[in-house]
Amino acid sequence: MSFPKGFLWGGAVAANQCEGAYLEDGKGLSVPDMLLGGDVNTPRTFLPVTDPNAFYPSHEAIDFYHHYKEDIALFAEMGWNVFRLSINWGRIYPNGDDAEPNEAGLAFYDSVFDECKKHNIEPLVTICHYEIPWAIVTKYGGFSNRAVIDLFVKYCETIFRRYKDKVKYWLTFNEINIACMGEGGIGNLYGLGIMEEEDINATEPIKLSDLKSNRQRTFEALHNEFVASAKAVILGHEINPDFMIGNMICHITVYPLTPDPKDVLACTVEDNMKNNLCGDVQVRGAYPIWAKKYLAEKGVDTSYMTEEDAEILKKGTVDFYTFSYYMSNCVTTHANAETTQGNMSHGGKNPYLKASDWGWQIDPDGLEYTLEFLADRYPGVPLMVVENGFGAFDKVEEDGSIHDDYRISYFKSHIESMKKACENGVPLIGYTTWGPIDLVSAGTGQYAKRYGFIYVDRHDDGTGDFSRSRKDSFFWYKKVCESNGEVL
Repeated sequence: MSFPKGFLWGGAVAANQCEGAYLEDGKGLSVPDMLLGGDVNTPRTFLPVTDPNAFYPSHEAIDFYHHYKEDIALFAEMGWNVFRLSINWGRIYPNGDDAEPNEAGLAFYDSVFDECKKHNIEPLVTICHYEIPWAIVTKYGGFSNRAVIDLFVKYCETIFRRYKDKVKYWLTFNEINIACMGEGGIGNLYGLGIMEEEDINATEPIKLSDLKSNRQRTFEALHNEFVASAKAVILGHEINPDFMIGNMICHITVYPLTPDPKDVLACTVEDNMKNNLCGDVQVRGAYPIWAKKYLAEKGVDTSYMTEEDAEILKKGTVDFYTFSYYMSNCVTTHANAETTQGNMSHGGKNPYLKASDWGWQIDPDGLEYTLEFLADRYPGVPLMVVENGFGAFDKVEEDGSIHDDYRISYFKSHIESMKKACENGVPLIGYTTWGPIDLVSAGTGQYAKRYGFIYVDRHDDGTGDFSRSRKDSFFWYKKVCESNGEVL
């Protein structure tokens, strides 16, 4: 068998993109609750006041909050043994710094995990998936304030103790390296919960690409997240030594566009900063040797990195490495090269690859390359692909069927690449597809950009009855899961 016995097959969602019920049962405002929708040609915008006349996709999302039993039953029907989901920090601590947790929020996730257990599905829980409470942004300045480290650790302690017998697998921060992507203030807002004062006080929608950022503040906040993650790992192992606590990297695999040595060197720098910096800190427990020099050249004063922090990072290394993989990019120093973009990243367009309707270049071979690269970089560390998917426009036929061969083709090619990596000795332990059920796109805020094996009747104009139905890919993935990846 190419995939090991006990391999974890399933899918992944985020609370802010699926739950809805955005202020129900005591939940507080989170950053995504003020994100408006867009499309492939219209950037998403952020409005830091709640406009009753505006459409905020996350407010209702696909209403997983009230459909979770139905949805988890569908996941079980596909043969899953793992389900990656996130806990929304604002459901547990509505303002991030409340004295006591919100019992209604804790009880909701109790019910979700109980439903998973009923169907023999292992929860894989992301603790912070772009769901930082809005009050943390406005009152504390997000993770640029070291006080937020302790607020995060308090939140972790609450959920670790509450669910210590229900959840084994945890991830601290989703795509922690988004802060290194060079996308203006998007990484700051989504990943670090920091905004400049001028943007916080805005009364008109702001394009995410126009959010202001400060490099010094960004890297201080990222460092504080490293420390917060390490402290959470240490605490989690004290509460339950059987916990497996991992990181999560947005891996944008990069190639030099040409054999020009300058392109190769530029590619190395980009790969290091965008992909390897965060992985090295969380897996190896220390900054790589080139990091401080690079930051100093960019004008970042690294005196915030204390000796005490260094000891915490060394002690709080993660148990396994997980990452998202959707596409690859090329790096070039040549002017006028054709470019492409996707998943918060820009790069040179690879002439050998096709792309989705949103311009994301499809590169299954890059997944095998990435897995083998990571296995070599972090020897003996278990790996898991926790996001991989294909957003597309789906057509519903008159009989209600959805023939999504394009989605099946995408997944088939990527699973084949994972199989080759396993045969080459890569310690891959699991795979969760992104958006196994249609949900709100993080990048565009659309419902029309559909990822799921399960169709949800919800649309960008706010219409739809939230009913669920199976696409052709549902039945295909069922065969994959039940055969441990042998039937493709």
